[in-house]
Amino acid sequence: MKKKALSVLVLLLVLKINLYAQQGKATISGLIRDEGNKATLSFVNVVLRNVKDSSLVTGTISGEDGRFSLQGVGSGNYLLSVSLMGYRPVTQPLLVGHLSNFLDLGNIELERDAKMLDEVTVNARQEIISSKMDKKTFALSDNISQAGGSVLEAMRNLPGITTSQDGKVLLRGSEKVMILIDGKQTALTGMGGQSGLDNIAASAIEKIEIINNPSSKYDANGSAGIINIIYKKERNEGFSGKVGLAGGLGALWEKKGNYPGIRPQYRATPKINPSLSLNYRKRKVNLFFQADNLYTQTLNKNEFVDRYYDNGDVVRQQTKRNRNTNFATLKTGIDWLLNDNNTITVAGLFSSEKIIDRGDEPFFNKDLNERMRLWQFLEDEVKTTATASANWQHKFRQPGRVLNAGFNYTFHREDEKYFFTNIMPAYTGLDSFKLLSDEHVADLNIDYVQPLRYGRFETGVKFRRRYIPVNMQFKPGLHSPLDESAGGAASYTETIPSVYGNYIYESNKLEMEAGLRVEHVSLDYYVNPNHPTYKSDGYNYTQPFPNLRLAYKFDENNKLSLFYNRRVDRPNEVDIRIFPKYDDAEIIKVGNPALRPQFTNIFELGYRTGWKEGSLFSSLYHKRMDATIARIGTTIPGSTLIYNIFQNTGKSFNSGIELMFSQKLASWVTLGLNLNGYQSVIDSFAVVNKYPVENVFAAAREDMFSGNIKLNGLFRLPRKLEAQLTAIYQAPDLVPQGKVFSRFSIDAGLKKGIQNGKGELFVNATDIANTLVLKREIKGANFSYISTDHYETQVFRIGYSYKF
Repeated sequence: MKKKALSVLVLLLVLKINLYAQQGKATISGLIRDEGNKATLSFVNVVLRNVKDSSLVTGTISGEDGRFSLQGVGSGNYLLSVSLMGYRPVTQPLLVGHLSNFLDLGNIELERDAKMLDEVTVNARQEIISSKMDKKTFALSDNISQAGGSVLEAMRNLPGITTSQDGKVLLRGSEKVMILIDGKQTALTGMGGQSGLDNIAASAIEKIEIINNPSSKYDANGSAGIINIIYKKERNEGFSGKVGLAGGLGALWEKKGNYPGIRPQYRATPKINPSLSLNYRKRKVNLFFQADNLYTQTLNKNEFVDRYYDNGDVVRQQTKRNRNTNFATLKTGIDWLLNDNNTITVAGLFSSEKIIDRGDEPFFNKDLNERMRLWQFLEDEVKTTATASANWQHKFRQPGRVLNAGFNYTFHREDEKYFFTNIMPAYTGLDSFKLLSDEHVADLNIDYVQPLRYGRFETGVKFRRRYIPVNMQFKPGLHSPLDESAGGAASYTETIPSVYGNYIYESNKLEMEAGLRVEHVSLDYYVNPNHPTYKSDGYNYTQPFPNLRLAYKFDENNKLSLFYNRRVDRPNEVDIRIFPKYDDAEIIKVGNPALRPQFTNIFELGYRTGWKEGSLFSSLYHKRMDATIARIGTTIPGSTLIYNIFQNTGKSFNSGIELMFSQKLASWVTLGLNLNGYQSVIDSFAVVNKYPVENVFAAAREDMFSGNIKLNGLFRLPRKLEAQLTAIYQAPDLVPQGKVFSRFSIDAGLKKGIQNGKGELFVNATDIANTLVLKREIKGANFSYISTDHYETQVFRIGYSYKF
């Protein structure tokens, strides 16, 4: 906080200086490094004074990359002072002549001051809300209560985020989120939709960025925003690394027991997460390696459903799913500094995910005195992902002028086998099917940044080619509902060239960011010609996606911003996949090749204010969705099966308010409160489900107010102990054809630094009171049901890590 307070003080002084353009002015730039480990230093104070009278001329703060730039400096003799809490200040003479408008001072190295450095290490914290108010950044090292788990579990405590039981994150109530790994899309987390977040180890992640209003330099996909997951990467000179081991147990107590006659639920489920990161930096070369393995057993589902049909029938069922998962990840690469202007980075990532599900699904009559059916299943999935990327960065002589060119290739294979045993009073049927999907994605990017007098201009082009061949083979058993003729081969081909431009302007009081991205999308979906219902389909469009941000700075602590964004959600390949697949024994999910993109217009007004020991961020937002994508369940005459099929349901709206409050109550305790409330509206609609036979579903307009509250307390205790306590409440929420009921949980964690700060021990617990239950109500044309899922949410963990 001392470092930040000093930085703000310098900025307040600088803002009193006039920086109007004049002829003969020069730009002074340089790079600030640590004298010992050569690491770049951010947020360093740089002040320029006259030699004659030491009067202040101008000043700035170095950026996150350690670079600084002083603009509009006239010719003359000056003293340049560089200072940062924890380091000895440096002052050097500077001559600005008439022959050059740009002066590069090269590297300026600061020597550590051990006494002052201890104070900085204890108190320094990164700002959560960026100065542009478009991004929130969270270091996972601060998330004590979720350490040792997955990325999905870690995100549960972040402001504005909620999570679903099927492994997806929701931003402001919407799952239409684009997930990036180190700024790039990969099949590891989903190219079109989300996947795999519940199996990526949080121990590998340094920080998570939440971008609600992305600029045009980002792909237009993802109407709810972008989540950027940034892997750890050491920057110290020489050899360094970190090794860790975390373990835990879940489902120590039974939330709700089984219906009679089925196999036991998982109890005392183990979780094991070893991790290793290595880094070697020597002059112009940086080598990095990271390996993680996350093994978990989980009571993934324990859902009880009461289903009611219009003819008076009542069916009561349970779905119990015991899951074993092993997820291994390797990430390695090299940064090669060819010279001061050119850097090449080559990186690769490999992951293998093995999932085995064993489940039971008994069906009873209304009084639970007659079992009508027992359905058992075994699902064996192996997902393999490999990515390779190469990036070249060229820095021109002009400070801030940068050219980036990169190529990224991703391969993702899904090899899935399913085996079902259908035990009826009169017979036993055996169903099975196998699916093989290979996803190939190639991205080529070229990006350019041109610094300007009062801002910069960004532009670039991108070309994407995505190809996914899929083959599914059915082996239906006796009286199977699966349609063998609906199997076979299909292929998904997507081509997206795009171009963007983004202009940023800043003055003492005003800020503006205006951009435009134009994308052409061509999608072709080829279907097995023998498919009984669906035929080959596709779409193409050329659309503009503008973004605008206007801001007014009242002073350094108060800013008002207005945002506008237009974004798109294209159907993912699995959303249009034609093959019927069991959700459970009575629910069949099928894709829809006729599905079209959902377009969203987003408006937001944000206000940020800060004071000495706290801050408040408030936001009003409104979203208008056209061709809303939703999964709709229908039945057909003579059958109790429910067919869930994605459809474009028409218009929907989402309007809300978000508040983020932080206050340091004492030197040892900081309180954070996040409130997010929104009104969801789904307009009336009518859709035609074509599978297995054509049927129509219509729904009236629905609306509901929902939201969530998160209370987070951080406690700095004696003997290098830190504690965290988090309480989360999620209000009832609207979903197509129904609603989700409220949920509540409490998480807590404790960590202690040992071994002179190189080692760390932690212990934590999620859902301490074991209160988190997912309950929903769905209403269809000829049926309705209420489901309550008592799946595993309570987990206790302990872990150790050591830096070297």
